[in-house]
Amino acid sequence: MENDKYNISVTDRAVQEIKKQLGKRNTPESALRLGVRSGGCEGFSYLIAFEDDAPRERDLTFVFDTVRIIVDKKSILFLDNMTLDWETTLMHSGFLILNPNEKSSCGCSKSFSV
Repeated sequence: MENDKYNISVTDRAVQEIKKQLGKRNTPESALRLGVRSGGCEGFSYLIAFEDDAPRERDLTFVFDTVRIIVDKKSILFLDNMTLDWETTLMHSGFLILNPNEKSSCGCSKSFSV
C-alpha cells in the first residue's frame, strides 16, 4: 500500500524519546509500531510497541529523522492525519496520540471511538 496517500506526524520530542528508548534497548535499527485494536471502553484502543522484526508486506513505513514508524493497513484508516507526541507532566510521561478521527475517548486516553 502506498504511504504517500496517508499522513502521520511525529513531533521532535517524540522522535528524540523514541531514539532514547531504542538506545536503552540497544536496538537502534528497530521501529515503533502504531496500531488500533478492538477493545477498551470506547470500542478501540491504541497500540504502541517497539518492533524488532522487519515490517510485514501489509505495513506502511514512515520515517522521521532516522526513526521508523510502522502502521498496518487497517490501522492507518483510523490513524490518518494523527500526530504522535511525547508528554511529560508531574503525573505522567508517555506517548500522546492526537487523532482528529476520534469522536470520543475515555478518561484514560487509551480507548476511543470513531
